[in-house]
Amino acid sequence: MRARKSLGQHWLVDGGVLERIAGAADFTEEDTVLEVGAGTGLLTDRLAQRASRLIAVEIDRGLVERLRGRFAGRPSVCVVEADILAVPAEELLAMGGGRLPYVVVGNLPFFIGTAIVRSFLTAAVRPRWLVVTLQAEVAQAMAASPGRMSFLSVHTQLFATARVLFRIPASAFKPAPKVDSAVLRLDVLDSPEVEVDSVEEFLALVQAGFAAPRKRLRNSLAIGLRISPPQCQAIISRAGLDPAQRPAELSLGDWRLLYLAYRAETAAG
Repeated sequence: MRARKSLGQHWLVDGGVLERIAGAADFTEEDTVLEVGAGTGLLTDRLAQRASRLIAVEIDRGLVERLRGRFAGRPSVCVVEADILAVPAEELLAMGGGRLPYVVVGNLPFFIGTAIVRSFLTAAVRPRWLVVTLQAEVAQAMAASPGRMSFLSVHTQLFATARVLFRIPASAFKPAPKVDSAVLRLDVLDSPEVEVDSVEEFLALVQAGFAAPRKRLRNSLAIGLRISPPQCQAIISRAGLDPAQRPAELSLGDWRLLYLAYRAETAAG
């Protein structure tokens, strides 16, 4: 099958890499395995050897037909034609005859990889974990530690523990993309990593804090909140943080302190 640029298709064809991904997917007999972007079925075949129930999701109708033909003799495999961003996880499970708990494995298209991860992390019915292939830079950002954090880092780690498992060279794909990839494991948390009264408002504050990430926190947050630097200084002081820090240096716990201080400062008028 010729890869379609409009769908960001790059086939992972390196057998050794495919085996490593399948090996990293340590699901149990109780898990339904949801594969995102089954493509030509090379990873699907390896997952099907161990999965008691595998739902292979693919949006490309031509590929869906080929996959259904290829796995027609495997009753444990169900190929579902669907847009992964348009159909909720619980509906995909129902369509594929799956059940809870479930896990997610897949080689994600670069241009919607972040959106796919976010959709599962914030879904009404969330997976136990995800093992996904992403653009290497994105995977590293999701798993970054304080000092290299970004809004993407905070958003991801609010809902999951993130760990880069290994890097994949562009040459492992056909056609080869312009950048390397990496396999990321995300162990989904039962509840957000930090306790706040509103996850949406907390993330809005964090996003405001990264408005000008190369600037000091005092200035970046002031730009994002559209308040004066002295007002921002008061919020940061209330939180007990150093205004000379840059946003990337803050931990999730620091952002929680900043959020609580912001709420207290605005409530006080």
